[in-house]
Amino acid sequence: MSVEFDVDHRLWLLRTRESAYALRLDEAGQPRHVHWGPPLTLEQATQIARRRNPVDSSFDEPGDDRAELATEGGAFFGVAGLSARFADETQALEWEFSGHDASADTLVVRLRDRHYPLEAELNYRVRGEVVERRAVLRNTGTEPICLLRTDSAAWTLPRRDAYRVSHTTGAWSAEAGLLRENLPVGETTLTSRRGVSSHQAQPWVMLDDGTATETRGEVWSTALAWSGSWRITVERSHTGRVTWTGGFGHDGVQWSLNPGETWETPVFAGLYAADGFGGASRRWHAYVRTFVQPHPEELRPVVYNSWEATGWDVDEPGQLKLAAIAAEVGAELFVVDDGWFGARTGDAAGLGDWTVNRDRFPEGLGPLVAEVHRLGMGFGLWVEPEMVNPDSDLYRAHPDWVLHMPHRARTTLRNQLVLDFGRPEVADWAYQWLHRLVAEHGIDYLKWDMNRAFTEAGPGRVWVDHVCAVYGVLDRLRADHPALRIQACAGGGGRTDLGILARTDEIWASDNTDAADRVKIQHGFSQVLPAGAMAAWVTDSPNPLTGREAPLEFRFHVAMAGVLGLGGDLTKWTGDELRRTAELVALYKQIRPVVQHGAAYRLADPAVSPLTAVQFVLGDDVVVLFARRPHDHGRPIVTPVLQGLDPAARYHDAETGCVHHGAVLLTHGLPLEFAGTGPASRLVRLRREPR
Repeated sequence: MSVEFDVDHRLWLLRTRESAYALRLDEAGQPRHVHWGPPLTLEQATQIARRRNPVDSSFDEPGDDRAELATEGGAFFGVAGLSARFADETQALEWEFSGHDASADTLVVRLRDRHYPLEAELNYRVRGEVVERRAVLRNTGTEPICLLRTDSAAWTLPRRDAYRVSHTTGAWSAEAGLLRENLPVGETTLTSRRGVSSHQAQPWVMLDDGTATETRGEVWSTALAWSGSWRITVERSHTGRVTWTGGFGHDGVQWSLNPGETWETPVFAGLYAADGFGGASRRWHAYVRTFVQPHPEELRPVVYNSWEATGWDVDEPGQLKLAAIAAEVGAELFVVDDGWFGARTGDAAGLGDWTVNRDRFPEGLGPLVAEVHRLGMGFGLWVEPEMVNPDSDLYRAHPDWVLHMPHRARTTLRNQLVLDFGRPEVADWAYQWLHRLVAEHGIDYLKWDMNRAFTEAGPGRVWVDHVCAVYGVLDRLRADHPALRIQACAGGGGRTDLGILARTDEIWASDNTDAADRVKIQHGFSQVLPAGAMAAWVTDSPNPLTGREAPLEFRFHVAMAGVLGLGGDLTKWTGDELRRTAELVALYKQIRPVVQHGAAYRLADPAVSPLTAVQFVLGDDVVVLFARRPHDHGRPIVTPVLQGLDPAARYHDAETGCVHHGAVLLTHGLPLEFAGTGPASRLVRLRREPR
């Protein structure tokens, strides 16, 4: 990786091993985009920079070479990523270049307004195959400046005949549905106005020219490292130019930048891949494991969570019984979910009163924690620090601590309100009780949940301050308790983003544990995030949410494509089921390094094929997990070919003893047969033989 500067052409070139990104200063000192794509030399980039695309119309922009972060002002009619209003109501910005700093992997371009006391820095950092970008604003004057929009970055693509946009859409229990559609002329906005990154959409986007597949074609993709409200707008102009801009906050939200204050945006990261959507995903996975996750070298443990076994009926005898069975089948971490505190016998009361319910745990949590540790498992607890029930001691003592507006009703969702973490006293209260809880009880793991969207938050900076405060609490907890591990949850996958993953160890992708549904959810999750960040449970059959039945092996094989966990009522499983569970858990522990740390290949699209497969490769080891969902009788099933293998090598099948030629696996796949039309699955372990 490198950052180079051509003084004569005022052009910077950022290079990764497999791509290049270039920008220049125009005649007015404005940073303009030059290139994002295949590798280029500095000389080649300057040749591109000399090209112009004039538009001969007084109703259009004089040229359509795009700004690195578009602002309101002048003859610009696209989507502004930065918009500010000064004290005299002027809203246009006019930048002038004030210098730059560069090192081997970073670039900072400094700008200032020609008249008003506003300075900006455009920050670039090369990390692996990813270019991280963010913006910093500074008020150097004596009066506040109103910030109407502060995106992190804008991205520009080379001209192609057509483009396609890929993103996710969904809902609670149906997260991460992958959608690929032609990009229309005009503006396409993806957003969350809910205070979290949301179940409905995730803050990333991929663009291709309409011809890319899983294995070939150019793909440009970006992901925003932010866990609150966000907006990404992709614009395809009538001239064929495609750009997009994105950052935190949503339309209608604004902030005041006070004198002397600095405003920093979250990272908006981007990468280019020349080998299709699968290649883009593997580069994202490598980036997440290397630069985002706090402990990427660790293997995530097999968790047992008691929620689906007990619901609200949590007590010490029941948890002890479940813990004993969980340990027998090989669980490494036992987690008590909701219902252990306050008056929490349902979702209507007690949330916010984080003291142990002595009716359910007469001597506190100590005896249960001690027994779980004696059984050789870590101990974890469910918490929801950002929420409160109106029927709670906390709310009765501090009704002003929740998001609210004067003279307006306080909307309850799931019988709860949102605590305003933007107030320092609220965030400090949350940190203090979490710190005591972990320290006093020897807690190894927290499941941090968040079960409703924001309401009555107003148009101000609470949308940003709340999330920054949540980050701050998590950072303080991890600093004070280095052995603590945390799972991010927001009613399932409502916070699935790079921002929360930088402060937690895994993400609970969905409250839907139905294996047939999870195939699609996990397919969408894997577009940007790796398997080692995705918690996946095996639960009861029929599934408690959908009522659908599935064989035990099918449920396991689907969950094994992520961080395997258990969540069913083990007290009702038969002896044969428990014995088979112990065998499958032991098998997962054998393949866990390959799944959690290996390169992932999606071998079939669940939107097209009832038979899907995910393949993982780490060194000489290969793991393939096949899952066939129910399908119409007589419909042909095509076994997918494998990827990422050495065609000249031979691969030994650990289960059958067969030896397969790599070239055959890459062109014809594995010889598999599935009986019937119901759910079925197969786990295949291959090892490359020495030559």
